[in-house]
Amino acid sequence: MALEVFSRREQKYLITRQQYELLVEMMAPYMRFDKFGDQGRYTVTSLYFENPEHKIYYEVKNKLKFRQKLRLRIYDDTDLSGTAFFEVKQKHNNVVNKRRTAIPLMHAYHYLNTSYETSSPIYYDVSNPQIMKEIDYFKRFYDLRPEMVVSYDRHAFHCITDPDLRVTFDLNLRCRNEDLRIEHGPYGQNFIDPNLVVLEVKVTHSVPLWLTRILQLLECEQRSASKFCTSLELLKGEILPVINEEIREVVTMGGR
Repeated sequence: MALEVFSRREQKYLITRQQYELLVEMMAPYMRFDKFGDQGRYTVTSLYFENPEHKIYYEVKNKLKFRQKLRLRIYDDTDLSGTAFFEVKQKHNNVVNKRRTAIPLMHAYHYLNTSYETSSPIYYDVSNPQIMKEIDYFKRFYDLRPEMVVSYDRHAFHCITDPDLRVTFDLNLRCRNEDLRIEHGPYGQNFIDPNLVVLEVKVTHSVPLWLTRILQLLECEQRSASKFCTSLELLKGEILPVINEEIREVVTMGGR
């Protein structure tokens, strides 16, 4: 059973595929493949929520000290009878807190398609009823509605000696808003250059020295890479020239 509540720090990097391949090779003595997927590889497809005023977007974009977002997520190929996860992801002073509950995908759609007046989170078959109540409150408070689907191919690793250290690489990052059924699979427009990879280092306390040295050796620089904001900007046609300029800068820095 996947973790339902956890807290950690996340460092994000935007790297090239060459850096990704070298990093995987150099991490090998310290890391093992994630237990999910084929040698740590699986696909993530998420339905994100927003309100008409784009409050979630502006909270994230303006980097408020406390910000949160809601998503409905599935892994690999999942049909209506399969398992999905409602998740609230919160960030406070650079610490990420995630609260999630498993729910059959068809039940999640029923909840989303039922009016506020008649829906109740207690009626659904979820793994954690308390978290479902929190999700329902958050959704109602912000008047959240399905906004877009974001998907990517993930390659995930866990540290052999420190189970709290996790490293993930996200490739083929795509988004769409014309089809919000996540069981239809991972497809859409690339919102980050296909030659680039989003690297996330997830740790409870601090990044170990051996990993810090590898990241420095490969000249991996931390960069903000919000999947939510970048996808929404592409789909809404906002400030796209700025995003493209940032990508060109990364691609041309030292041939990385």
